[in-house]
Amino acid sequence: MSQLVDPVVRHWDFPRGIASVCLLARFAGEHGLTTDEVLAGSGLTPARLADATAEVDARQELRVVRNLATALPDAGLAVGREYHATAFGIFGFAFMSSPTMRDAVNLALRYLDLSFAFSMPRARVEDDRARMELDDSSLPADVARFLVERDLSAIHTMLVDLLPSGPPMLSLELRHPEPSTVDEYEEQFGLRPRFGGSANVAFFDATFLDEPLPLANPQTVALCEAQCRELVSQRRRRAGIAHEVRERLTRFGALAEGMPGVARELGMSTRTLRRKLEESGTSFRDLLDEVREALAEEMLTTGALSIEDVAIRLGYAEASSFIHAFKRWKGTTPAAYLRGI
Repeated sequence: MSQLVDPVVRHWDFPRGIASVCLLARFAGEHGLTTDEVLAGSGLTPARLADATAEVDARQELRVVRNLATALPDAGLAVGREYHATAFGIFGFAFMSSPTMRDAVNLALRYLDLSFAFSMPRARVEDDRARMELDDSSLPADVARFLVERDLSAIHTMLVDLLPSGPPMLSLELRHPEPSTVDEYEEQFGLRPRFGGSANVAFFDATFLDEPLPLANPQTVALCEAQCRELVSQRRRRAGIAHEVRERLTRFGALAEGMPGVARELGMSTRTLRRKLEESGTSFRDLLDEVREALAEEMLTTGALSIEDVAIRLGYAEASSFIHAFKRWKGTTPAAYLRGI
């Protein structure tokens, strides 16, 4: 039985679509709050919510969550039940059309930064059980419980959307203290959680991972995943530490200085930079490769530099190393590429 993939991001600070904030605002309105109250301090406006293509910073959504949690502190589970698969757009359609639940879970973890998660999920198979942990260690303490409940409830809701019979949850442990009533937990998850635990962990019968999904369609999932790949690539280029590294690598001389030079410019150690990039789902090597490819194409098409000069400017000790890398990027040599343009 194959294992589940590692999540592509390990921290909640990634840009996200506007749909979650819209959902939170709608829920707030249904429970007596005004849009202005729930958006207060976020920098978002009702007009922004009307733009279905808009993106928000994670901290903007976090502010909206905090406003809602302050007014309705026990609403985390109820909010999570509003997150049906269709709320995630093309991302949701991708895992709805996956062949099996395992494929859907792996796809969700690969494109986790297309979700609205704040408590970071990790999943693995242990013998005949699937273990899912929601890591809340980086969440602000005042909203940690609310977000864990929301995210857990949202995951459960999507799993039921995918497989109407529901995921067979075997046990549930939560870090926060036991609330005054656990009826809502028992009604939603079909069991009584253990509170005050060391982690937020749910165990499922692993056989559900290989259940075929009723809406599976190989053509649809391939198309949806291609669109997910493009969307997440665009977002990663525009935001966060990866964006800062790319910007610095394009400056003259930065390629030669390598990771230590970029880390120094960013005011951090190479170890910290490496960790931050890993949390963002990338690496310095990947970003360096990406920037080199873009610069190589630009420098070659001007016709002003020889292949050897381009190799030197990109930080390669030998032209042969550059030619090998270029073939990996483009499937052809620099000379053949030039002949074809």
